[in-house]
Amino acid sequence: MDERTIPAAAAVEDVQMVDLIRNEAAKPNPMLEPLSVLVGTWNTVGTHPLVQGKTFHGRTSFGWIEGGAFLIMHSEIDEPEIPSGIAIFGTDDTTSECSMLYFDERGVSRRYEVRLEENVWKWWRNAPGFSQRFAVTIAPDGRTMISRGEYSRDGSMWEPDLELTYTRVN
Repeated sequence: MDERTIPAAAAVEDVQMVDLIRNEAAKPNPMLEPLSVLVGTWNTVGTHPLVQGKTFHGRTSFGWIEGGAFLIMHSEIDEPEIPSGIAIFGTDDTTSECSMLYFDERGVSRRYEVRLEENVWKWWRNAPGFSQRFAVTIAPDGRTMISRGEYSRDGSMWEPDLELTYTRVN
């Protein structure tokens, strides 16, 4: 290793200690405003068809970052079969598209397209060998959400994926 190479542990430590500058762009992104219904902390309970007979318990939180320019999601499930993850939501003002960048404890990193229509929040990805789609129905009072996921290995045959019920804590 030469003097220009930073060991991985040192690089992570340095990143955590950096004072970020703030600027005029740290303000609410109006294209993300429809997702404000998600902001808060939620308890989750659910099942996964590949783990028969087991109920999963966890928490998910959504919050604004950078003054509302982006939305962040943290999710964790108490049982080890489902990974904890982090996602950042942002938009493209020229295409009116919303994307979610996801990363989890396994090192899995994915980009999903996102849409909120009426009371259904959807996200999906179409990738060779493993596509996913989720639909989350938000109750009229905003206190409960029911999600249903599906995955496909070939893009044509869809199978059940993780299902969660979210109950608002605050």
